[in-house]
Amino acid sequence: MSKLTERAAAAAGRTAAPSDADELPAVLDSIPDSAPAPDPMADYEPGDDDPDMVPVHIAWLRVRREIRAIGKGEKYEEGRTRYNFRGTDTVVQYFGPVTLKHGVNVLPVRTETSYGTKQTKSGSTMRECSVVVTWHIMGPTGDVLELQTAGEALDTSDKSTTKAQTVALRNLLLNGGLIPTGERDPDADRIERGIEAPARSAESYRDEIVDPKTSQGRLQQIGYELGNLRMLKTKVQNENGDWETLDALGQRTYKERAAGGAA
Repeated sequence: MSKLTERAAAAAGRTAAPSDADELPAVLDSIPDSAPAPDPMADYEPGDDDPDMVPVHIAWLRVRREIRAIGKGEKYEEGRTRYNFRGTDTVVQYFGPVTLKHGVNVLPVRTETSYGTKQTKSGSTMRECSVVVTWHIMGPTGDVLELQTAGEALDTSDKSTTKAQTVALRNLLLNGGLIPTGERDPDADRIERGIEAPARSAESYRDEIVDPKTSQGRLQQIGYELGNLRMLKTKVQNENGDWETLDALGQRTYKERAAGGAA
């Protein structure tokens, strides 16, 4: 503060106001510290049916543990083209209940598209769509895994984008979950002294079926595996010592678990 300012203030019978430099520390002291962002889980109280509050990578691992395989149970037949496949609806039916159980959400957050046209053999024009979808796999506490998958589809009307996005979703669930078909692998058998040795015995399947820790989803998958291995009619001794086919044992156990869960 200059002496001239002090003299002018004294002549007017008042005290000179402090300079901006003098006021600055006091002003800074009066500003409160930034408040932390509110915790969305601060008031959370777990209910009986709520998932465990674990990180997303743990929740996704638990989903994968329950969905061990999804068989190619659907068929495409047109002309000479025939093949089995795993449809998106089938895949979602497997993942839907299990992700709900473990508090996992699968959300598309960004979609990049490109379009083109293709001519069919009959001369009609089809619209081709290719997409790259960015997904967030969100865990029960709100943390996310970010993944990308691609999909493409053809359609004669306006559904090529929807179809391509559906393919991208199926690719996400199958590839991100590392879900096998459960079919017999060409290398599953080894030849020893002219005897074909199976990759897995009927008794090992029986033990997994009757294990109380085996989920209903896994029991369904075992059914697919046994069908592909042509072992559904293989007889084993059940938990009561009686002979029963693996198919009958699996269905009975599934119904008992379902009735117990409903009770």
